[in-house]
Amino acid sequence: MQTDYDAIVIGSGISGGWAAKELCEKGLKTLVLERGRNIKHNEDYPTALMQPWDFKHRGSLAKAVLDDNPLISKASGYGEDTAHFFVKDADHPYVQEKPFDWIRGYQVGGKSLIWGRACQRWSQSEFESPAKYGYGIEWPVGYADMAPWYSHVEKFIGVCGKRDGVASMPDGEYLPPFDFNCVEQHMSDTIRQHWPERHLVQGRWAQLSQPEQIHLDQGRGKCQSRNLCMRGCPYGGYFSSVTSTLPWAEKTGNLTIRPFSVVHSVVYDEKTKKASGVKVIDTNTKEELMFTARVVFVNASALNTNLILLNSKSERFPNGLGNDNELLGKYIGFHNYRGYANGRLEGFKDKYIYGRNPTECILANYRNHGKHDMPFYGGYTIFAGAYRVRQEGLPEGQMQLGAAYKEALTLPGDWYAYMYMQGETMPRDTNRVYLSPDKKDEWGIPLIVTDVGYSDNEEQMLADFLTESKAMLEKVGCKDIVTHDSKQAPGLDIHEMGGVRMGKDPATSLLNGHSQLHHCPNVFVTDGACMTSTGNQSPSILYMALTARAAGYAAAEVKAGRL
Repeated sequence: MQTDYDAIVIGSGISGGWAAKELCEKGLKTLVLERGRNIKHNEDYPTALMQPWDFKHRGSLAKAVLDDNPLISKASGYGEDTAHFFVKDADHPYVQEKPFDWIRGYQVGGKSLIWGRACQRWSQSEFESPAKYGYGIEWPVGYADMAPWYSHVEKFIGVCGKRDGVASMPDGEYLPPFDFNCVEQHMSDTIRQHWPERHLVQGRWAQLSQPEQIHLDQGRGKCQSRNLCMRGCPYGGYFSSVTSTLPWAEKTGNLTIRPFSVVHSVVYDEKTKKASGVKVIDTNTKEELMFTARVVFVNASALNTNLILLNSKSERFPNGLGNDNELLGKYIGFHNYRGYANGRLEGFKDKYIYGRNPTECILANYRNHGKHDMPFYGGYTIFAGAYRVRQEGLPEGQMQLGAAYKEALTLPGDWYAYMYMQGETMPRDTNRVYLSPDKKDEWGIPLIVTDVGYSDNEEQMLADFLTESKAMLEKVGCKDIVTHDSKQAPGLDIHEMGGVRMGKDPATSLLNGHSQLHHCPNVFVTDGACMTSTGNQSPSILYMALTARAAGYAAAEVKAGRL
């Protein structure tokens, strides 16, 4: 078994796959370590083509599953058809000092198999506002630095959308968008009429609405509008590292993937003052292994990346690798998803929906963009859409069987419009994760402790969303409007970030502008852990862009003999 490589990538998800692709393309022999099982495109999507009646419980979760998994069963997309891609509650416990719903996917491809696929670019305001208005530190990169890397990623993965010219959500390299339905078009027009600065646009989503040659070269095909993405797409219609970046890296001949590899720590060499490699424990046999490399990319997903680095202790770094300033594990961020609004819309009864649009509309952030004029800091994106219920309704107690039920299904009911928020949260040192002093997992690694909560700023932002969403739905013409605060714990958004944040000053950050540890230059962190602040856009495409940029830099440094 080969144990020495040019590069090691810890994690095979959205960012890890991109690290592997870029490093392999640039000629580095690269080992990707994944703690879960192997997944092969198409071969390992057992439910991809199943019909509802093929499932024992018709897609619903059995009570025994719910009882055993009170945490993971709350996750968006988790069901009888996708449960095999989520980590069961008992498989990797952790300690919650405050409630935190940690959603994980341990397999080759990670959560790229079950992600939401929204791909908005950050605006310059999101990069500069934390330092400008005093609620965070300065990002070491800005929109101008990231724009070419966004383009690089978008062209390869395939992102549908429209160039709408909205400053708070910059345009990118897009395939044709999925169309509005009739009510969504009405919503967009009405909102623009009453609030000219608010833009409800077609979603920017990692879906191949019209594949280009680069996507066909990956072996991927057109999205079939099944909206069953989280089962694994046999057509490759959405981006995952299993369908795209990892096979592309494999074609170079430079990739080795080792599944069932729990990373214990990054090993620091006191003589060279660099990382020498990675200590691994085989998931199944519990055997300890060592792999060496010239560079290490830590892409284990934000909280596991924090765990690994905190557990990477040495004489030089007794409190975790690179942790001279005691900030490792602090400033954990997430997105505020607590607000939801829904209303019934009269009219449009002669219109229906055909196909299953896998995207949603996006109402771009209109709060605190390039300024600070609200009682709270930061902004929020709104996801929105409209749907028509299947039937007008059946008499109370009517069984969903028989001719009457079948006939009712041919009579679609009212339209409904909805909105939900994705809000920026404030970086705070009190939002942290740390290692349990006395509890370990089955591989002998300390459990992570989550101590993360909301601040008053998030509460004020939520109140603003609930007020404004109701006002917009009223103007659209909705009746029976309901606004709701889910009060969900942090983590259920599945956008955990921070703990190993980027910055210009080693006194206040762990990473520099290339996502490189200030005090251990051959270790890079480019998953959500590297985030300096959360912004309000969906973060995954920024992780990919940061990864591609960092990997190009790392490869050049290796070839120049500086790493």
